[in-house]
Amino acid sequence: MRLTPAPVYDANAAGGESLGDLPEWDLSDLYTSPDAPELTRDMKWLETACADFASTYEGKLADLDAQGMLDCVLAYEKIDLIAGRIMSFIGLRYYQNTTDAERAKAMSDAQDKITGYTTPLVFFSLEINRIDDDHLAGLFDASADLARYKPIFDRMRAMRPYQLSDELEKFLHDQSTVGAAAWNRLFDETVAGLEFQVLGETKGLEATLNHLTDQDRGAREAAAREVARVFGGNVKLFARVHNTLAKEKEIEDRWRKMPTPQTGRHLSNHVEPEVVEALRDAVVRAYPKLSHRYYELKRKWMGLETLEVWDRNAPLPMESDREIGWEEARETVLSAYGEFDPEMAMLAEPFFDKGWIDAPVKPGKAPGAFAHPTVADVHPYVMLNYLGKPRDVMTLAHELGHGVHQRLAAGQGELLASTPLTLAETASVFGEMLTFKRLLRNAPSETERKVLLAGKVEDMINTVVRQIAFYDFECKLHDARREGELTPDDIGALWMSVQGESLGPAFTFMEGYDTFWAYIPHFVHSPFYVYAYAFGDGLVNALYAVYEEGDPDFQAKYFDMLKAGGSKHHKELLAPFGLNASDPEFWDKGLSMISGFIDELERME
Repeated sequence: MRLTPAPVYDANAAGGESLGDLPEWDLSDLYTSPDAPELTRDMKWLETACADFASTYEGKLADLDAQGMLDCVLAYEKIDLIAGRIMSFIGLRYYQNTTDAERAKAMSDAQDKITGYTTPLVFFSLEINRIDDDHLAGLFDASADLARYKPIFDRMRAMRPYQLSDELEKFLHDQSTVGAAAWNRLFDETVAGLEFQVLGETKGLEATLNHLTDQDRGAREAAAREVARVFGGNVKLFARVHNTLAKEKEIEDRWRKMPTPQTGRHLSNHVEPEVVEALRDAVVRAYPKLSHRYYELKRKWMGLETLEVWDRNAPLPMESDREIGWEEARETVLSAYGEFDPEMAMLAEPFFDKGWIDAPVKPGKAPGAFAHPTVADVHPYVMLNYLGKPRDVMTLAHELGHGVHQRLAAGQGELLASTPLTLAETASVFGEMLTFKRLLRNAPSETERKVLLAGKVEDMINTVVRQIAFYDFECKLHDARREGELTPDDIGALWMSVQGESLGPAFTFMEGYDTFWAYIPHFVHSPFYVYAYAFGDGLVNALYAVYEEGDPDFQAKYFDMLKAGGSKHHKELLAPFGLNASDPEFWDKGLSMISGFIDELERME
């Protein structure tokens, strides 16, 4: 049951002032206003529907025939749809201005109400998990309509070994709004409310981080040191958030007898632990030939003895500081999508014209970027913080990829549309690659080609190397928290332990960099989320190689893959392309694309 919005936050988004005529959300496809009669009606319906569902089905699931089970699932899906619509609207309003007291109260009140309304539904998964395997298989054999929902049953039943008593499961459901969700809100509101003094101006976090891509090295250093100063002054609060959430997770994992802190994420992603570990190990082995090698090149290009942290995402000396207007960004991405397949551009176009994108930077707006799928019978909404940088265009391509994926998967219905995180990045990273390849083909000079290649390598390092380093940091953090409370210095030491290893010897690290873990939302909102970026990038690199080999049916297979949503396992989805993520060589193949780009950059020297 969706109690909070589930935005897909992206790692490299920019933010700041408006540039051009930037669109803002029109949320009226969900509800016209917070006091819309339809919203009041749906909230009342939800309360009654949840109670009626429990009254009708609790204690009776094992005795249902195939038609009765199908009716039950459809009723549950309708409840999920209405709850998702309500929380999508209220959550998206909140993300537009997280410091607005009215919006924050609306978010909290809605979470409280819906948590209360849906508590009677906790029995559903618990009873499903107690049904005999043979009996359930017989129901699927008896009804093709019911069998379509088998993946939902499979996901629930994957939790069987870790299921608690009915009473404890209901307690965890009830207390969720004052547990992790409350700490998430504290984190969001604190980050959104922070102020940074950079170059004589007061700025928010996103605009400050944007200076780290400034051509002026002094501006980059000033921004980095100001981030360190502000987060250093607030680090005790962020350490408390992380300590509390990690401890809460440890307690629940222990009660559920989950073998590792990562187990829950792997289950929700429908991915085997050994596949994730093969990915992690392949990336760590590749650090020397990827990030270490690239940053040594960058150090030479910049004429420096050593790179500082504020140089990591700096533009190259030969790079233009031209800002890219919104219309040019739109045309670039839609053209790239259209060259792949006109249908892809057609699916992306309404985002620009119908108020499905919120692009400008505004006070209190959530940082970063995301694509929120809302519910299957509406459409996704994309949030950006657009500043006109080349990376912002790639972020736009990325988020529209999510949006296209979510639109196509919506045909599966509310319960089956949601894609596991490991596959949720497929269309977004593929959309980035299409846009990059188009820009590379049209580069007017060798210098421009070099700049584009270097930018793409940096993005891929951020997506693969940085995210696996983040994953290792989280693993270390959760392991250490099991031994006791962690001080800010403890957490900072864990953070620094992965930085030098992943970035390489070209870097030195300024005082205060050990607090930069504090603003990354993934660690708070979705523990161990980050490996999905690397998974998605490696998967797309392998997919793109198949595409470039000229498979005549690639587009049809690709759209079928996106339309599947969460109805198939990654092995089923990759099989038509001749790919298998369980093969250790699969990840090396994906990483070789990044290495090949670095090879090309070295040849340009």
